[in-house]
Amino acid sequence: MDELVALKRGAADIIPIEEFEERIKKGEKLRVKLGIDPTAPDIHLGFSVPLRKMRQFQDFGHTAVLVVGDFTAMIGDPSGRSKTRPPLTEEEVKKNMEQYKEQILKILKEDNLEFRYNSEWLGRLTSKDIIKLAAKTTVARILERDDFEKRMKENVPISLHEILYPLFQAYDSVAIRADVELGGTDQRFNHLLGRDLQREFGQRPQVVFLLPLLEGLDGKLKMSKSYGNYVGINEPPDQMFGKIMSIPDALIMKYFILCTDLDNEELEKIERSLKDKDVNPRDIKLDLAETIVRMYHSETAAKKTRENFIKVFSKRELPEDMEEVVYPEGERVWIVKVIRSITGLSSSDIRRVIKQGGLKIDGEKVTDTDLEITVDREYVIKFGKKTFFRVRPE
Repeated sequence: MDELVALKRGAADIIPIEEFEERIKKGEKLRVKLGIDPTAPDIHLGFSVPLRKMRQFQDFGHTAVLVVGDFTAMIGDPSGRSKTRPPLTEEEVKKNMEQYKEQILKILKEDNLEFRYNSEWLGRLTSKDIIKLAAKTTVARILERDDFEKRMKENVPISLHEILYPLFQAYDSVAIRADVELGGTDQRFNHLLGRDLQREFGQRPQVVFLLPLLEGLDGKLKMSKSYGNYVGINEPPDQMFGKIMSIPDALIMKYFILCTDLDNEELEKIERSLKDKDVNPRDIKLDLAETIVRMYHSETAAKKTRENFIKVFSKRELPEDMEEVVYPEGERVWIVKVIRSITGLSSSDIRRVIKQGGLKIDGEKVTDTDLEITVDREYVIKFGKKTFFRVRPE
């Protein structure tokens, strides 16, 4: 895939887009920054979105620079929230980062990868340095940040150190000489401030590369461990698979785009399938869950987990007592005829329900109205929402 097309895929906004396109077309090798919050070391699919974009940059020869916010974590920061997070100790930061590194390397390559801690430069700033840094912006500018505006309207206190935090994060871009900064759309203010500060220090301003926020399992709030709506990349295959199967159907396409490596042609095919009334979104969601489990575990684990999920799901929906239809062993029978013998419906009505996705055989949806089954084993049939029966040989 063309480098520019690949890198722009899935982006919510690139500022300024013209400059980014120009630098890529010229073949410049860029330093791509991503900030890491060391307070929650378990990586979930939401945070995998910028990490996977960073991996794309690596694959095209650019340098990934992960900036660990250990300095800011140890003083407490708002991080786009409505209140300040409690500070961490140095030991807690180190312990969290050990877990982080192991998971990050499931996505990023060790080649052209830098781990930097912002205490390297922020910890060396003197009182004089901080005052000079603060002079490069205004209080009014800092208070434009969305969460600060909201807290002021609600009369929620804002500590002075919180006002300095966006400035420190912006200074991270100066310290590592970032060419591009990745982040979610909720980081727009901080990243743009980084551009301003780089300009003040005589550097070429970074390109701000914003990615959509991935909603969690509830389909409403962004994926976050604190909200309990996350899918961790280190979770066991069965747990990961089951969680993905619980996402709202409206998010299936977004998860495919942001959480997988499928190419544009495959994504377009999936999008068409989701618009097809004869296709059950659950079947596409099975493909999504299998794809993601394969990425973080293995092909074997993905297939086995899918099979297990279908078996368990099918058992849960089966009533204890079901009617049975018996045919001579080996006989081939038309599925519409079989259903008619149980329901008494007309063939045309049965065909209509089948075409609408209302037939499942052994838990798998069937839309072929001309299907014939060979009665050489037992089949479990679900027709419509409430009709269950078995077909078995004599």
